[in-house]
Amino acid sequence: MLSLTSTQLSAMIGSFWWPFCRLMGAFLVMPLLGNAFVPVTVRILFALCLAALLAPMLPQVPQVDALSLTALLLAIEQLLIGFMLALFLSLMLHVLTLLGTIMSMQMGLAMAIMNDPANGNSNPILSGWFLLFGTLIFLALDGHLVALGVLVDSFRLWPIGTGLFELPLLGLIARVGWLFSAALMLAIPAVLAMLLVNITFGVLSRAAPSLNIFALGFPMTMLMGLLCVLLSLSGIPSRYSDICLDALTAMHQFIGGHP
Repeated sequence: MLSLTSTQLSAMIGSFWWPFCRLMGAFLVMPLLGNAFVPVTVRILFALCLAALLAPMLPQVPQVDALSLTALLLAIEQLLIGFMLALFLSLMLHVLTLLGTIMSMQMGLAMAIMNDPANGNSNPILSGWFLLFGTLIFLALDGHLVALGVLVDSFRLWPIGTGLFELPLLGLIARVGWLFSAALMLAIPAVLAMLLVNITFGVLSRAAPSLNIFALGFPMTMLMGLLCVLLSLSGIPSRYSDICLDALTAMHQFIGGHP
């Protein structure tokens, strides 16, 4: 008759539970899986299946009492590690959301708000369009497969129970600044073009005060903005591909790996 001691049972549960916590923390904010239209039960089932596949291949996990305070802190630690890893990918997609917001403000479409059921909020209409565009590029680059690979590697490079203090948290904070700089670099051509349009209409309003600058300026500004969007479509995919690769590389380096 097969008998298990409490220590052996705790080790078996831990080898499955701790990876599940890290994966679940990542799936809370990871693109596609972290969207609001994906039910929580689907994320839990996917994390359970992946944890069951990974459990036999992972390094030995710490043997702690499943009902102790140490086990609770370890579970929170794994949730935070998974959350921070997936945050790199979330910031990567928010680059295009911020790009759409900047371009909408320059075109006078800041009040044209569209509900975003995927993220549970409202964004300017161009932000939703650019977000969909970026998601398709991310999938075309197999970014979702690379992201899952980095998550699996994290158990080898950053074993369960190592702690959070050794993680380069300053690198994660620097990614927030990277978000704004990357979005601004993509938006600079459109921003400069719209600035020239506004300067032109400012000169016209001074030269011809009787000209109804609002009736003429708004449609022309919107038309020039749409033209800038059309012209930028040819350059955004290649630039955004570099941004995706940069985010995936930073995600791997965050856990101590190499690009």
